[in-house]
Amino acid sequence: MAKKQKYYVVWFGNPAGIFDSWKECQRSIKDVKGAQYKSFLTFEEAKKAFRKEYKDYIGINTKKKKLSNEELIKIGEPNLYTISVDAASSGNPGIMEYRGVDTQTHQQLFCQGPFEQGTNNVGEFLALVHGLAFLKQHNSDRKIYSDSKIAIVWVKKKKCNTKLKQTSKNKKIFDLILRAENWLKTNSYKTTIIKWETKVWGEIPADFGRK
Repeated sequence: MAKKQKYYVVWFGNPAGIFDSWKECQRSIKDVKGAQYKSFLTFEEAKKAFRKEYKDYIGINTKKKKLSNEELIKIGEPNLYTISVDAASSGNPGIMEYRGVDTQTHQQLFCQGPFEQGTNNVGEFLALVHGLAFLKQHNSDRKIYSDSKIAIVWVKKKKCNTKLKQTSKNKKIFDLILRAENWLKTNSYKTTIIKWETKVWGEIPADFGRK
């Protein structure tokens, strides 16, 4: 089956614009710290988005799954008195980064990376542990959202069960993994971890907008 055409909006890049290939998009965001971009399924959607601001599209999923009223009621609405964490990786492995934001305001609370030769799962794990440590440090009773079932399981087991191989380029990532695992083993926390329901609520607020 042929791959569907996508259009990439770059609000902040060198240059900004609308591109019809990921390769062109990558060229425009390369070495641009804080680059802002997102993909769309049609050129019309891309044009409409480019006329607006990047922040208007963070947390929006244009491919939501249609659910029954019963399922929607059961899932309910997201708890806004929370923080949300997410990661992004350009490739597997590839350039990886992660961050945490206030779920309601989308204010960025922490951000780490980019790191070389990382994976999305590792980033999700590190983001979740960072979020737990952040909330404990601030003596906060807020809950935390992650859209990664894998990361949630790894955190509960206090082990990053990645198959990623360590190299000289990603040593910093493995240092962070060891630090995160040690934190989980030596700290207790009361924070409730909740799975973000992407199929109903759209992309998690901490999403980097690069899908």
